[in-house]
Amino acid sequence: MIWLTMVGLFIAAIPLPLVNEYKRSRLIRWWCKSLLSAFNIRVIRSGFIPPTDRPLHNVMVVANHISWSDIHALNSVTPLKFIAKSEIKNWPIFGYLAKTNAIFIDRTKRHEAANTVETLTENLKAGANVCLFPEGTTTTGNEVMPFKSSLIQAAIQAESTIYPVAIYYPHPNGGSNTQMAYAGQITLTESMRQVLLQRAPVVELRFLAPIQVKNLTEAEKDRRVLTAHIQQLITNALFEQKAKPL
Repeated sequence: MIWLTMVGLFIAAIPLPLVNEYKRSRLIRWWCKSLLSAFNIRVIRSGFIPPTDRPLHNVMVVANHISWSDIHALNSVTPLKFIAKSEIKNWPIFGYLAKTNAIFIDRTKRHEAANTVETLTENLKAGANVCLFPEGTTTTGNEVMPFKSSLIQAAIQAESTIYPVAIYYPHPNGGSNTQMAYAGQITLTESMRQVLLQRAPVVELRFLAPIQVKNLTEAEKDRRVLTAHIQQLITNALFEQKAKPL
């Protein structure tokens, strides 16, 4: 935890909003890798991994959601803005980074979804790469909750490239490592302590074939149809990951 605190203090001392996009992306990626290392979390990537030899633009990563470590694992591959509930701003360690690399949503406001779609569309059209967890909550990793379709509309309007990603925390003895989940009534501090007690935790990121929105038919561009398709792809991929022999 000492190393984690040192990394957090170093990042907090840097005015990220004043750093240019390229340096900020590299710094965020380094910070996320350092955080994962501090928690001894190993990331295994597979599938259609986004290219790292050239900048990405107008990309939406859509994934199932299990833990606070999901976004850091994804950010260790390619820096992403993510959609976050407003209270994350006050989280220890992660809050500062979130303030500079997130699009916040206040779920208590009635018309917030429409405003978020507009903001998200503008960000994508400007070349930003974003991450969306359409379940709207976390799970233990044993199931995929129904995907909400509203924010997928932003990727349709911006004609983005969508990367579906199946996130899975395997247990050494088989099945899902539910101790890695930040779900239910557990607090963030309790979850972090629980992760630190793991012997050698692993997160698998399986990047599925990217979807080019501009190449879809009008029927396929319906946000509910597209969202259901993405959810099915991720669900199938998770089933395959769980079925892998030890």
